[in-house]
Formats: sequence, structure tokens, C-alpha cells
Amino acid sequence: MNKLALILRSILLSAALAGSALAAETVDINTADAATLDRVLDRVGPSKAEAIVAHRKQHGAFKSADELAEVKGIGLSTIELNRERIKVGAGARATAPAAAAKPKPKAPAPASN
Repeated sequence: MNKLALILRSILLSAALAGSALAAETVDINTADAATLDRVLDRVGPSKAEAIVAHRKQHGAFKSADELAEVKGIGLSTIELNRERIKVGAGARATAPAAAAKPKPKAPAPASN
């Protein structure tokens, strides 16, 4: 009976840990402050978090998580480790200029007599 209880406890513990891993906190890299980036992202400490914020201020918002690799000290392995936690939302850079995105209204056709 003790073996069965041990197995059941192991299964319950595994399920609890898996559930907490699935509910990992996410962070918007375009709006988060350094403290939040440091807290949420694995392998990102205070100095790397500050570097992310400084890069964002200098170059504008990120349009993808992969652009974090442009930040000194952030590599692709860190991005992959955190991909499920990273959101790219508010302020994401547009891929085309705003003027190109809006078509100009057409002039009315001349009336025929």
C-alpha cells in the first residue's frame, strides 16, 4: 500500500508542477520595465533587463521576440528559453510606413452627358 501511495503522490506532484509551468507569466517586451523583465524572463538579470529597455528607447519597439538578439547579452538560446513568456504588443513597429498603409480616396468620376 505504501508503494501505491508514493506513486499517487508522485503523480499529483508532477501534475501540480506541470500546471504551474503552463501558467507561466508573460511579459510585453515593448511596455515592461526592467524590474518586470528581470522577474519574468529566465537568464535575464537586472543588467540585461536594463539593456533591453535602453535598446527599446533608442531603436523603438520590437516587432518580434527574435529582435531581442540585437540587445547585447541576449542570445538566441535565451530567447528560445523564454519564447512562451514573451509577448510583442503595444507599440510594435509597423512593417510599412503609415502613409503607404492608407490608400488615397479616389476622385469621383466625371459625369457623362
